[in-house]
Amino acid sequence: MRSLQNKVAWITGAGTGIGQAGALALARDGAVTVLSGRRSEPLEETAAMIRQTGGEAVVEVMDIADAAAVDAVVKNISDRFGKLDILVNSAGINVPERHWTKMTPESWRQVISIDLDGAFYCCSAVMPMMRAQKDGLIINISSWAGRFVSYLTGPAYTAAKHGMVALTSSINHEEFRNGIRACSICPAEVATPILDKRPVPVSEEDKARMLQQEDLGDTILFVAKMPAHVCVNEILISPTHNRGYMASPDMVAPAPD
Repeated sequence: MRSLQNKVAWITGAGTGIGQAGALALARDGAVTVLSGRRSEPLEETAAMIRQTGGEAVVEVMDIADAAAVDAVVKNISDRFGKLDILVNSAGINVPERHWTKMTPESWRQVISIDLDGAFYCCSAVMPMMRAQKDGLIINISSWAGRFVSYLTGPAYTAAKHGMVALTSSINHEEFRNGIRACSICPAEVATPILDKRPVPVSEEDKARMLQQEDLGDTILFVAKMPAHVCVNEILISPTHNRGYMASPDMVAPAPD
């Protein structure tokens, strides 16, 4: 497996959850990390954690749904480092009122604009630099919902994550000639702050049995450390105690009145 020493990695959604865990794992292995998200405070907290262990972190506040802002961050990365080796697309949201009976066009657009459009903007923005390098790795954090349709996640999130899996595959179809490879990581339930957006609260007992964000950090690191001639196309990962296999009340559409 390759060393990440002096590799440049850009992580979106790096202030919390899977993005933060991925940034910490990559930095521990020697990567220079560029941290992006909408809020500066959690990004600075992640950067401080990296610097405390001797790593290098740069904060670039950005709304992933703003294509011009994405392009500006990529330009800053190019100007500062002259390269980008790894992109980790981890920014994502869901909304509490996520089901057909309550979802509005506005809430649909909110989820799609961040979870799918934002991922496209980032992938598109880094392509010219990676093509010029004839090397580059893109890791898109999709979801179990990107492979399996369920009631739990709702139509917008499910559609966005299915789209992200397809987008990732299309990169491998078209860009392999340029040395660019992409991986969809599709986790089932992970105990991250996005759980707070669930319509039904998740118990601490259930959270403890879920995948933890550090598990996904290790998964991101595993993919990143693969040599350049290896493409890990997709990873489907779940907790052993997978609530998707159960008739859990919050995972099953309620019967009509």
